[in-house]
Amino acid sequence: MTTPTAHALPSYIDPSHPGPWGMFMEQLDRVEPHLGPLARWVETLRRPKRTLIVDVPVRMDDGRIEHFEGYRVQHNLSRGPGKGGVRFHPQVHISEVMALAGWMTVKNAAVNLPYGGAKGGIRVDPSRLSLTELERMTRRYTSEIGLLIGPDRDIPAPDVNTNEQVMAWMMDTYSINQGGTQTGVVTGKPLSMGGSLGRRDATGRGCFVVAREAMKRLNRPMEGARVAIQGFGNVGNAAARVFHEHGAKIVAVQDVGGTIYNEAGIDPHALQHHLKVAEGALREFPGVTVIDDASFWGVDCDILLPAALERQITEANAHQIKAKLIVEGANGPTTPQAEDILWDMGCTVLPDVLANAGGVTVSYFEWVQNASSFFWTEQDINMRLDRVLSEAFEPIWNVAQEKRVHLRTAAFIAACTRVLEARALRGLYP
Repeated sequence: MTTPTAHALPSYIDPSHPGPWGMFMEQLDRVEPHLGPLARWVETLRRPKRTLIVDVPVRMDDGRIEHFEGYRVQHNLSRGPGKGGVRFHPQVHISEVMALAGWMTVKNAAVNLPYGGAKGGIRVDPSRLSLTELERMTRRYTSEIGLLIGPDRDIPAPDVNTNEQVMAWMMDTYSINQGGTQTGVVTGKPLSMGGSLGRRDATGRGCFVVAREAMKRLNRPMEGARVAIQGFGNVGNAAARVFHEHGAKIVAVQDVGGTIYNEAGIDPHALQHHLKVAEGALREFPGVTVIDDASFWGVDCDILLPAALERQITEANAHQIKAKLIVEGANGPTTPQAEDILWDMGCTVLPDVLANAGGVTVSYFEWVQNASSFFWTEQDINMRLDRVLSEAFEPIWNVAQEKRVHLRTAAFIAACTRVLEARALRGLYP
């Protein structure tokens, strides 16, 4: 009998370039020594339960047929149905989707939601599609992954370059194929179709909640704290507004249009109006200094909030960072090597699996409301979100202090313990 190789990568992942999945593997390696007897099950987390790659043929407006590559990965379902977003981006690839699904497993367990982890996406630049082409692509993709998703099986949500409209098309397509309206198949829907109040700002608001809890324990005031934000989409935008409303100063913002800085503070409401209503460019916002993108990481601030894409903080720029607190609004923005550098510099990193869990938490609220056909007020949503994240933060912070490990490792310890306990109790079939 041959002995299986430990930590073997799936055959469809290039071991010389494992990408984000390799980063997730490194994070699991760090948590394994803290799992005790449950470590015998940890290989479960190194192998996604299901990986689906689909062809998405689309009839374009000019009559051509184009084919796009789509994915849906269910990483682990030990604690409940899969939950995770769908992103449309030209750089989407299988390693990224697998890693994002793995992080969703950890994220859901870290805040004790009754879900497993999943993720999906299409390799496409949606800005090059007309609205009708985008709809046809979304509907075909939904049909192709329809054998995996469902209100009690796997519940998609918005992610990069997807929104309420995309979720509406997904819900309608799935419902038509099922022969009846199934509002619970996706979350992040429009309010008129069973969406939840507070969902759009939930991820950004959650970033503030965990940052507030960390600042308390670091004995630093939120009033007057200087905040630099990378990304001004739904997450960065909402986070900026909530930080601003609680007395913090937004001193720098970076997006695909460049980087702006103002030591006296940038009004996020005015910036939102400038970008969305006036359709202005970030660099044209009045009263700010335009700086080069690389200088963003060295901005003098107290809180740094990366809310764009993964692998933004690396060994190359970690030494430039002056912030004492990093709040990961994006998924996987900090490499393990960069996190070690930041640890040595005395910088606290609030990991994505905790910091940006506000979105999936309110998605859970939406799913519950759909199941009961009873809807809560926005005040109720925000209050429940604050409670869930605050209660999740406390034991993770305590584990980090007790074991003298990164907060990410502490979050993984809490989450992986829950997942693997469920896996062990359920056993193997047959």
